[in-house]
Amino acid sequence: MKTLHVELGNRRYPIVIGSDLLSQPELYTQHIKAKQVLVLSNTTVAPLYLDKVLTQLTSFDVQTVILPDGEQYKTLDVLTQVFDKLLASKFSRNATLIALGGGVIGDMGGFAAACYQRGIHFIQIPTTLLAQVDSSVGGKTGVNHPLGKNMIGAFYQPQCVIADADVLDTLDDRQLAAGLAEVIKYGLIRDIDFFEWLETNIAALLNRDKTALAYAIERSCLNKAEIVAEDETETGVRATLNLGHTFGHAIETGMGYGTYLHGEAVAIGTCQAADLSRRKGWLTDADVTRIIALFKQCHLPTEPPEQLSSEQFLDLMAVDKKNVNGHIRLILLTKIGVATLPIDVEKDLLLQTLSNYGRK
Repeated sequence: MKTLHVELGNRRYPIVIGSDLLSQPELYTQHIKAKQVLVLSNTTVAPLYLDKVLTQLTSFDVQTVILPDGEQYKTLDVLTQVFDKLLASKFSRNATLIALGGGVIGDMGGFAAACYQRGIHFIQIPTTLLAQVDSSVGGKTGVNHPLGKNMIGAFYQPQCVIADADVLDTLDDRQLAAGLAEVIKYGLIRDIDFFEWLETNIAALLNRDKTALAYAIERSCLNKAEIVAEDETETGVRATLNLGHTFGHAIETGMGYGTYLHGEAVAIGTCQAADLSRRKGWLTDADVTRIIALFKQCHLPTEPPEQLSSEQFLDLMAVDKKNVNGHIRLILLTKIGVATLPIDVEKDLLLQTLSNYGRK
């Protein structure tokens, strides 16, 4: 078992990584401040792990909410079910919400915790690789809107993150690969040694080698924790975590939430960002080929959907939190292992990528 910390002063919190953590209640019950607990999960995860968690919470007054599974349900309308339960159960301000699920449940649970009575305690128990290495850490919470992904939300930090690697045993291959897209991101933006390790060990990760997975989760969380500690609310370096995300969010919104998994859209978007970085003169052809090859080894898509035109991409990319005064601002790579802060990109170069990269 490894414990990392997100260093945020008096809001410092642990990320615990290991096996059989759900059976060690002291890891999370020590962060529960009062009797009232709401466990939020979904229809896929609850049958697998909810009872195991509830068994550890018998000394608390526990309520549950089970939401439908899928990105298309990450909406304000669906989130109302959580508020309904909190209010009907007369939960007070010192209650705790536990999010047991992947990125959608973590984002929605965190946003509900941030909003209910202007803030209750919140614990993350992520059950997908993507959530364990990325979305559960750092306090980004929120829901989607038909016009833009994650445009309604709040920064709200959890009390702790419990990343039990054993729950990945029930994760399907598609979800595992989607999580690897965010793992690769850390190597690309700031950790060349990790990127090179991934090139050597990607087969072991796909084969669910426990040692390799534990290392990848730990290294990813360490990178994320360091960035969040430096820039909690994304006014600077934290924006580099969005490499490929402006392209990827456009794909998710344009194709309909749930058509592409988040990691799949990010994989495509990162390849597009690499192509644009080459057009800027920063990456070589060999660099771009190397990046695309690693995503392909993960069986992730690397080309944008043909249904989205360049004009549609531009319209969708215009709805992004990094944009300023109508200018599309992107994270690019000056080399593998070094990312830029958000920069305005020449429209002609962006159109070259949108019109040519991955187009038949």
